[in-house]
Amino acid sequence: MKSPVKRFIRNIHLYLGLASGLVIVFVCLTGSILVFEKELEQAWHPERYTVAPATTPALSLAQLTAAVQAYKPKAKIGGFKVYADPARSVEVSLAGGPGGKEGGPKGNPSGKGNARAEGPGPAAGKPGEGGPGKGKGKGDGGPRLYVNPYTGAILGEINPRDNFFHTVEQLHRGLVAGKIGKLVMGVSASIFLFILGTGLVLWWPVARKALTPRLTVKWGSGWKRLNHDFHIVLGFYASLFLFVMALTGVGMSFDWVGQTINKVTNSPLKRPEPPVSAVPAAAAGPTAKVGADAVLALARQQAPNAESYSLQLPKEPTGSIRVAVLRPGAITENATDEVYLDQYSGQVISGQTYAQRPVGQRIRGLFKPVHTGAIGGLPTKILAFVIALLGATFPITGTIMWLNRIRKKGKKQPQLQAA
Repeated sequence: MKSPVKRFIRNIHLYLGLASGLVIVFVCLTGSILVFEKELEQAWHPERYTVAPATTPALSLAQLTAAVQAYKPKAKIGGFKVYADPARSVEVSLAGGPGGKEGGPKGNPSGKGNARAEGPGPAAGKPGEGGPGKGKGKGDGGPRLYVNPYTGAILGEINPRDNFFHTVEQLHRGLVAGKIGKLVMGVSASIFLFILGTGLVLWWPVARKALTPRLTVKWGSGWKRLNHDFHIVLGFYASLFLFVMALTGVGMSFDWVGQTINKVTNSPLKRPEPPVSAVPAAAAGPTAKVGADAVLALARQQAPNAESYSLQLPKEPTGSIRVAVLRPGAITENATDEVYLDQYSGQVISGQTYAQRPVGQRIRGLFKPVHTGAIGGLPTKILAFVIALLGATFPITGTIMWLNRIRKKGKKQPQLQAA
């Protein structure tokens, strides 16, 4: 470490770590909570998500609609999400507005869970996460109900923006401070990338014989040596994964990252507007529309082995019905095939499989599942959880190493003066 270059790199590593240490600890801890968001939510409220499969056929969506309207007379249904698993409840999203905000009867469960834990629900995908649709999910403005598909009983109600995990995510992504908080987190993630890079340079041994001590933890040593090894050795093993997490965090914090990816991959900078339905000419009676059951039957016919079917109903007379199908083995829960149907004739207006999406959109859609470890299922989630916890310890162990070094220099100074 006598080299002026390495001394300079060490100072960068030290002062950047001291400046952003608290933010890094906070981000890593909140990120570790979000890794198992879905699993925790379903464990806390199993009655909301699972039902006992019945021997009788499931009720139609029209019957479930009647049950929801009996529960909330003024509610307007925005979409459905139906699972192939017979033990799963049906998710019904309510459109925002007076009907969607109306509370249910007293005594009915309204646990504050997490609508986002289920991946893409009946609403369109979130911006930057690869979900279809334009902008924010249009069904996120109102509550979401969970309905027993066999009895029509309302199992629970949640508001996607009024729950524990949503608050944690807002803290994680922007400290609940809007654009400024998001900018702070983006800058912190960028600084973290420099800290990781300089840390790897400092870790790299000059001699081959020094490699082994930097790859193993001396468990029988004193606490100072253990603290040193936790920072140096575990930091090396976790650095690659933390680098990927920080990189995807930067990608989700700054819009210019997505725009650059679109330009490099020759992908469209904006998503196309959803297609419109052809409104029939005015007639004496009300205009007939395609029912949700007919749309669901068509989706099941086209993809009988799908894991889930999401239907987003149009709000406007010229709007179209969006159907998102999650096929088995999809890389993420947002990797759906989508079709738009005319709400009056039921004819397919346009369609796009996940493989047909622009490359830039697919890359940006991988940011969040890679960031949270959901890309590979439970094994990568466990890995992401462990890495996030380790990431929270490195600013602490690094600060302790710095304080020990200062104390050591302070003890040496009087000895030199005495000599």
